[in-house]
Amino acid sequence: MRNDWRLKTARKIKRFKQFNSMQLNENRIQNIRNDFPILKETVYGKPLVYFDNAATTHKPLTVLHKIEFAYNHLNANIHRGTHYLSQKATEAHEAARNDIAQFIGAGKREEIIFTRGTTESINLIAFSYGEAFCGEGDEILISAMEHHSNIVPWQMLCERKRMKLRVIPIHKNGEIDLDAYEKLLNDKTKLVAVTHVSNVLGTINPVRQMIDTAHRKNIPVLVDGAQAIPHIAVDVQALDADFYVFSGHKVYGPTGIGILYGKEHWLDQLPPYQGGGEMIEKVSFEKTTYNELPFKFEAGTPDFIGSTALAEALRYISEIGLDTIAEYEDELTAHAIRLMSEISGIQFIGIAHQKSAIISFTVNGIHPYDIGLLLDKLGIAVRTGHHCAQPLMDFLEIPGTVRVSFAFYNTKEEIDVFVAALKKVVAMLS
Repeated sequence: MRNDWRLKTARKIKRFKQFNSMQLNENRIQNIRNDFPILKETVYGKPLVYFDNAATTHKPLTVLHKIEFAYNHLNANIHRGTHYLSQKATEAHEAARNDIAQFIGAGKREEIIFTRGTTESINLIAFSYGEAFCGEGDEILISAMEHHSNIVPWQMLCERKRMKLRVIPIHKNGEIDLDAYEKLLNDKTKLVAVTHVSNVLGTINPVRQMIDTAHRKNIPVLVDGAQAIPHIAVDVQALDADFYVFSGHKVYGPTGIGILYGKEHWLDQLPPYQGGGEMIEKVSFEKTTYNELPFKFEAGTPDFIGSTALAEALRYISEIGLDTIAEYEDELTAHAIRLMSEISGIQFIGIAHQKSAIISFTVNGIHPYDIGLLLDKLGIAVRTGHHCAQPLMDFLEIPGTVRVSFAFYNTKEEIDVFVAALKKVVAMLS
């Protein structure tokens, strides 16, 4: 397929990014908050303060309108229909693929595979890459800070193929031990799978450096970008990632849709993950031949509504600008840490030099669940528990943490409310 989509999409992205240099001042933040109706909700009679963005983000009106428009005007199964609605729906779905490819800097639109989310994207590679390139005695390398979705699929592969799962240790400050990482890479290592940003620690891992190190030994790397895409600019070609995955619902898009980026030369070599309609070229009872990329990995009717909504979400944050978002969220994080540091007995979990907008903490003598429960009664949504990272909690020798995670629609005033509430909760539970 021709790649003239790149020029057209580049023009759109340039238009989307025209406000990148604008700062997120008070007036602009208020305008942004007006785009998110749920932020006007009350909880137990209190204005909602939503600090659980690492779990899922809210959706701007433009995304909600895109979903409504698609169902009202473009609701027809795509690719195989010759009628008008099917053609228009197909155009919208494939235009979304173009936009997403451009957003993450993919070399070709065919390198973008629609999935149900980060978890399915990782499972797809764990199965397909495992079938094609892995065998008994081989090793998969992950880090000690991974989400369960970047642990369990590799464990399943290792059990299936009699392989070994190796774990890169981390330092107590929440940074990967790069010396240990390099020593763990060997001739048996078939793939490295590592998170770009930890969903517990907020650590921004040096994935470009890790990829370079692995590539010197001809080892491919999968990057879990679920927590990175909403907060920092990602260019998969600049990173030289072999595979990069993320979810729509964590980047202001709909639930149930995600992205797998894979280099074309890898995707071409992998067998399909699922069989069915769309992923076939020709079917007979004797033999089936498979479709070209990207459709080889998109069995069944895709979420052609969600794809357009996800592209709209990426357009929305592009208008604000990823650099602008990162700078503002860094300010929020620093403001929160400064105020929270005044609380007696608080311990911050993860103090890496490069951090995203996530703060995990404990308070001496108080269970995280109790803190979260009482904060909820005050209208403040935080996350408590192991955050789907039980091995990390075991390493840290804690049962769990309280996690606050910010988005560009949050404010310093909300942080002030949260910290005042946290002080009351700690005093009550102490």
